[in-house]
Amino acid sequence: MPRVCKAVQAKGEPAQYDPTFNGPIRKRGCTDIICCVLFMVVILGYMAVGILAWLYGDPRHVLYPRNSTGMFCGIGLNVAQPSVFYFDILKCATSINVMAAVLNGLQCPTTQVCVEKCPDVFWALNPLAYLPSANPQDYFNQSLCVPSFDLASTKLNVKEIVDQELCPFFYTPTISVLGRCIPDVTALKNIPNDFVNTPGLPSSINDTVNGIRNATGDIVNSFNAKEIGVRIFEDFASSWQWIIAALVIAMVVSFLFLLLLRFIAPVMVWVLIFGVLAVGAYGIYHCWWEYDNYRKSTVSITDIGFTTDFKVYLQVKETWLAFLIILSVVEGILLLTLIFLRTRILIAIALIQESSKAVSHMMSTLFYPLVTFVLLVVCVAYWGITALYLATSGNPVYKVVTLNSTQGNCGQIGGNVTCDPQTFYNSTDYSWCPSARCIFIKYNNEGLLQRNLFNLQIYNVVAFLWCINFVIALGQCTLAGAFASYYWAFSKPSDIPTFPLSQAFIRTLRYHVGSLAFGALILTLIQVVRIILEYLDHKTRAAQNPCARFLMCCLKCCFWCLEKFIKFLNRNAYIMIAVYGKNFCVSAKNAFMLLMRNIVRVVVLDKVTDLLLFFGKLLVVGGVGVLAFFFFSGRIRLPGSNFRTEMLNYYWMPIIVVVVGAYLIAHGFFSVYNMCVDTLFLCFLEDLERHDGTIQKPYYMSKNLMKILNKKNKGPKKGKGKD
Repeated sequence: MPRVCKAVQAKGEPAQYDPTFNGPIRKRGCTDIICCVLFMVVILGYMAVGILAWLYGDPRHVLYPRNSTGMFCGIGLNVAQPSVFYFDILKCATSINVMAAVLNGLQCPTTQVCVEKCPDVFWALNPLAYLPSANPQDYFNQSLCVPSFDLASTKLNVKEIVDQELCPFFYTPTISVLGRCIPDVTALKNIPNDFVNTPGLPSSINDTVNGIRNATGDIVNSFNAKEIGVRIFEDFASSWQWIIAALVIAMVVSFLFLLLLRFIAPVMVWVLIFGVLAVGAYGIYHCWWEYDNYRKSTVSITDIGFTTDFKVYLQVKETWLAFLIILSVVEGILLLTLIFLRTRILIAIALIQESSKAVSHMMSTLFYPLVTFVLLVVCVAYWGITALYLATSGNPVYKVVTLNSTQGNCGQIGGNVTCDPQTFYNSTDYSWCPSARCIFIKYNNEGLLQRNLFNLQIYNVVAFLWCINFVIALGQCTLAGAFASYYWAFSKPSDIPTFPLSQAFIRTLRYHVGSLAFGALILTLIQVVRIILEYLDHKTRAAQNPCARFLMCCLKCCFWCLEKFIKFLNRNAYIMIAVYGKNFCVSAKNAFMLLMRNIVRVVVLDKVTDLLLFFGKLLVVGGVGVLAFFFFSGRIRLPGSNFRTEMLNYYWMPIIVVVVGAYLIAHGFFSVYNMCVDTLFLCFLEDLERHDGTIQKPYYMSKNLMKILNKKNKGPKKGKGKD
């Protein structure tokens, strides 16, 4: 075994009273080495795929628009022309038949040129330009024509220029969206109908303008997306300081709530329990009162029969009698549960209080979710960039496409004729077909890399899911190791390690990468199966019969449940790995059997903790949201503040941002707290099973827990810090 895996012993582990106990740090070695090596190989392969994608990919094909010659707008020779202008943008949407074989295409079957600025006015070619004596230079704008076409030296007349799409014969007001000149729907409605329907203008101009109007009329009448976006941006610019202040308040409130649970947890738990019982008691009283009102009624539920008007059922005594019986049974079950499980509820409260103490001694754990968040962002960014580069690897393939197969001999052009867009429009090879265009089809699939692009994309997805699950597992095991070192410190806080979180993080990376990768791999395989099922369901939904749909639904439901169970099992396995340092399979088995032996305590603690965390999140999000509402709506004004509600276009937008941000912050804090409760709970169960309170095997639990369980340590006290 490598030197790095030698066993060590450090502060914060159980004293060596029990020779069979292997605490958080004692006698550790590398676990699941085979899976660790496999994970490292996959990571190296993932890096190799990223390097290959970076070498052969060209994301400019997606990020930058191209003109008809295949040159990019905004870079290179066209650095001063960042936008692409479409001669007839409606052909992008109306030429479905022409582009049926171009499913992966990124260009429209119309001439495109790079322009410095998108046209913002309506213009149409004057009908006088079609006269034989007309000079094209007097009617066309050279900056909007094909770059290789020179108006000053051309011998073509206006009709030939229009037929060959060398210059546009009309354009509408446009705006630049991601480098594409898209029709400005707001300006289109201002075009006078008399101008569009001017006699002598080609009918194609009228059809195009009216088509754009009809396609975007609802949008124009309902809202202007660009204007709303600008207004929202202005709201953020004028209120971002206050949004950050509200999020800081959410962070402080979450932090204070977790600390106050140490003192108010018993009060909150019993208030919740008796509140539920009180609601049930009132429900029983209300049902009895309604039943007594309808007792003398002669109408029974059999007289009504079946009806979709459910209000009718509330007017018969049998309905309220049934409600009365059901609520009475539920209330009785709750009372009996409270009576027989009162000790376990007290244990849950004590563990919640102990978790607050652990968090107060290790404040850094509350900010560890930021590390997990950064790692997840890195994984997502790497996956997205790799997928983009893989999708654009290989040279683009262009083919000749005719826009009008009935024109001249254009019907002779087949669908497999390749072309070079940079020389196509300067050659005379297709002069007999003016509507011939050189259109991007796809990226070539020649070469070893290009032939395996689909497999590499699958590898990219699987490796991405594995990395994501590993990062989450690393966070859970690190936090579990830190909180376990707190529990197994016999004299608290003097025996707690100096940097418990850092030590747990290093210890996890040093010994248990293989175990975490093993658990993450199992979860990844299940997620891959779910993705495949979703893909098959999407592709075959139209052809499925009811039996096939039912079977598919059952499969998806089963794998969803399996994924939830594996996540639950992995979480507890990582806690056992942090405590004992054993491999994943042994840890998962021990965790599962330990929980099954204490299933009642597990259920009680889980429900009590979930209720507390739910009300905690509700308190944080609701309180901060209400405060943000009163502030941004102008109902609260801070003295000396120059912020006014009139500065906002939509005051609800910063409120939504604050509410969402407060929820994410509260979720991050409370997830750490929940991990602390789960870790201390498993340590508590192990403490009960392995120790008996003797000098050789003393309990490590707090005095409060020992008092609830009527247990105590025998012999002299082992430290003044024990509480």
